[in-house]
Amino acid sequence: MSTDVPAGPPPRVLLVWDAPNMDMSLGTLLGARPTAAFRPRFDAVGRWLLELAGPTAIAEATVFTNVVPGSTEVVRPWVEALRNVGFAVFAKPKISEDSDIDDDMLAHIAMREQEGTLHHVVVASGDGRAFREPLEKLVGHGITVTVIGFREHATFALSSETIDFVDLEDIEGVFREPLPRITLDSLPDTGAWLPPFRSLRSLLEPRR
Repeated sequence: MSTDVPAGPPPRVLLVWDAPNMDMSLGTLLGARPTAAFRPRFDAVGRWLLELAGPTAIAEATVFTNVVPGSTEVVRPWVEALRNVGFAVFAKPKISEDSDIDDDMLAHIAMREQEGTLHHVVVASGDGRAFREPLEKLVGHGITVTVIGFREHATFALSSETIDFVDLEDIEGVFREPLPRITLDSLPDTGAWLPPFRSLRSLLEPRR
């Protein structure tokens, strides 16, 4: 008679991508809206996640985003492309300043933790105010936590003693071209131009 113990459910590796924060961080780095060459390739992110999970764990990739009224036709191709790659998408209308998706992201992580198989959480965001404390609590519960993003904007992860950090540009194939990441901390000896973040003419626009 066999005495083998039935195998439990496989561990889960969960990626949660904060689209508004990542878009804002990338736009700040570039000083403009990203062109196709500087938009992250989610298929490369997915392959990286699968490698991280290994052959036995469940890899779950999720993108959380806001949809501004009137922008549906612009957003739809991007959402469909994500879903076609294998990402789930949580989309929420941006109808007020309180329509952020941070709580929805944290609720999804908490749900997966309660299921008892969450092994590793990967959060793509530089929002330390929303994520630092909850992510450090996960580490205290024995769950590995990695933040992926841009080192210029993810200081909360870089300074943490318990959270791992991976710069998005260090993941193979995510960007078609190197990002123009010239900052005051990485100036070449010959100097560099730092473009404005906004048009000078914006000074004439009424303040909101």
